[in-house]
Amino acid sequence: MKFTLPIILCLVLNTSLYAQRDREPVKLKLENDTLKVVDDRYREDQFYISITYNLLGNKPEGVEQSGFSTGYHLGFIRDMPLNRRRNLALGLGLGVSSNSYNNTLLISESNAEYIYSVIDERDIDYDKNKFTNYLIEVPFEFRWRTSTATDYNFWRIYTGFKMGYIVYNSSKFESASGDIRLSQIDDINRIQYGLTLSVGYANISFHVYYALNNVFDASALVESTGEPVDMNAIKIGLMFYIL
Repeated sequence: MKFTLPIILCLVLNTSLYAQRDREPVKLKLENDTLKVVDDRYREDQFYISITYNLLGNKPEGVEQSGFSTGYHLGFIRDMPLNRRRNLALGLGLGVSSNSYNNTLLISESNAEYIYSVIDERDIDYDKNKFTNYLIEVPFEFRWRTSTATDYNFWRIYTGFKMGYIVYNSSKFESASGDIRLSQIDDINRIQYGLTLSVGYANISFHVYYALNNVFDASALVESTGEPVDMNAIKIGLMFYIL
């Protein structure tokens, strides 16, 4: 990873310099007897807002999701065109994200150790059980679109990779017999990364994120079976791009 990042940054820098050197000057275009300025140097720099439904893949036996698990994502992506037409580009950004997962895996603590147990809803009456992660994220995208210097409504397919760092995490269990609240759980992997895909038209796109690593590290085991908690995050929702 320490060798890959400098290579990516060098590629992005070279691409950006090439795009700036290859730009055409601003043109004047006559439309309906009105002189209009057309900027052939345009970029699709964008703020993005996303709302996702969060799923857990590879759940241990007996673990189910309950309720609606949501994710909220906000950030900015710098656009770096690759060709003269500017319909191919790289995107590099920075954002923040909040993700909750309602499920039946109870996280508790005893003698400074975390205990993971599966809630049997037939035996335990509870109101809420979830864990939440708050991340700083760096998306990196390869971008294809049908945009032009004068067309702001266009088709797009953006695919790429997203790296995230969990700055804070928490878990919450609420029941009539008592509550369990934990924060900064050591067994949660601070680094999260996965593949992304956004497909859409105009400002709205269908968005998918598939994590390539687990939410919890190898030390997290289900108490009753010893099975690893090898769950990964899958996020499906809508992405809104704002120029």
